[in-house]
Amino acid sequence: MASNASKQNKMKKISAVMITGIFLVLSIFKGFSQNLPGAKASFIQPYSLAITYNKTTNLVFPYAVKSVDKGSRDILVQKAIGVENVLQVKAAKQGFSETNLTVVTADGSLYSYLLTYTDTPVSLSLVMTNMVVSPKPVAVFAKDATNDEVQINAKLIIGKNKLLKKLDDESFGVTMEVKGLYIHNDVIYFQIGLLNNSSINYDVQLLRFFIVDRKKAKRTASQEVDMLPIFLLGNSQQIPGSSAQTIVVALPKFTIPDKKYLSLQMMEKNGGRNLSLKISNKKIMKARPI
Repeated sequence: MASNASKQNKMKKISAVMITGIFLVLSIFKGFSQNLPGAKASFIQPYSLAITYNKTTNLVFPYAVKSVDKGSRDILVQKAIGVENVLQVKAAKQGFSETNLTVVTADGSLYSYLLTYTDTPVSLSLVMTNMVVSPKPVAVFAKDATNDEVQINAKLIIGKNKLLKKLDDESFGVTMEVKGLYIHNDVIYFQIGLLNNSSINYDVQLLRFFIVDRKKAKRTASQEVDMLPIFLLGNSQQIPGSSAQTIVVALPKFTIPDKKYLSLQMMEKNGGRNLSLKISNKKIMKARPI
């Protein structure tokens, strides 16, 4: 009888040790899983937006737009001229395949869109709210120059003499040229001359900076990267007939990867005098300090 009691006590001790071990293993696994990268994730639900070819859709944000990434070259995106929180979007061709658009604003919020084509958009002006924004700010920005400093530098540059040669394009009497490149505190300044030798006013529809592949290849989502200005000084909305003017455009510091170049495009509203410049990384690297 004593022998049986001893065996039962041993079995109870073994069972207690096993149960304790199981709880210990489960506790360790739970703690480890909570520390795994990506163990907890929140998803940003994309907002469905239909755009068209012959009309512009305006997206109005509560903060200044800091960054834009588009999934396809079939859409055109730019900041409204002279405004920091309005983004203008339209189709570059009719019937494009579904693509996406990502926007980051100055408060660190990220907006995600699924873009589709339509001939009749429901609305052409949308005021964006938290319903299409990340649950909390997700972007962290590098320190950059203050707005006051950028404006002062632009005013210094706009009257400087021409430095660069043979960096221009002309169409039916209208010429666009990059006269100088300058850099200060991680901001690159483009001094751009605009000349209209015709008697017909040139109304600017689009002034766009973007990085593109040197060789045309099968279209990919990363083939074009738009560079959004952080400041623009001068009249970039119209070039009156028989006139010349200079503008300064400030962009965040960047360099251009191999086999790519910076494209500067200016398109005429309701017209065909469209201009385009190719700017190499060699030119960018020669930007002069202010």
